[in-house]
Amino acid sequence: MSPAEHISEPITERPTESPAAAVAAPTAGGPAVAGLLLAAGGGRRLGGRPKALLPHRGRPLVENAVRVLREAGCGPIHVVLGASAAEVRERADLSGCVVVDNPDWEEGMGSSLRVGLGSLAGTGAGAALVSLVDQPGIGAAAVARVREAYRSPTSLVAAAYDGERGHPVLFGADRWADIVRTATGDRGARVHLGEHAEEVVLVECGDVAEDYDIDTPPDLARLDPTEPEGGLRGV
Repeated sequence: MSPAEHISEPITERPTESPAAAVAAPTAGGPAVAGLLLAAGGGRRLGGRPKALLPHRGRPLVENAVRVLREAGCGPIHVVLGASAAEVRERADLSGCVVVDNPDWEEGMGSSLRVGLGSLAGTGAGAALVSLVDQPGIGAAAVARVREAYRSPTSLVAAAYDGERGHPVLFGADRWADIVRTATGDRGARVHLGEHAEEVVLVECGDVAEDYDIDTPPDLARLDPTEPEGGLRGV
């Protein structure tokens, strides 16, 4: 039995395309590295504005995060929604993604990570590259560096900024069951990362990205209010 088969977290999974269409071809030389976008946050410190719907370049922020994963070569792409999930589905173009609802999103990032990894069971992905919706300073160049560090289902890779571990993080499929077991509250995968710190491969990305979060009203100034030329929609 594969590690993914041990994951029993209940999920509500509604692909925007057929399952076959949602699963991308494997990366060259091995299994696919799936993109797992955690976009469930309710923006409590932003006055309850769901982070997925924050405006960035004329579109919801979640679209930017999906585009980054896609341009970095990740696939399939799974998106975990929580706060205002129905509104996000209505307003954001998530074509080609498997969109998953986390009914327990208020418990913290750990619950979204469990749901997201559970949704990847059976896809054949060799790893999940986990990114956060509220980090628009991390673009495709940084994500691609982390993805390209994948070696096997035991891989454990993280972006680094001036030598300090940050996001995104890549988890080989052999690690998913343990992460699901230990991911609680807002700790996410920190327990697993701490217990296996010597195995983490750090990939420096500070020269191509900034790992700030959009957490408080002053952070909103980091979003780009301009709309792309021509008003292009989608990702």
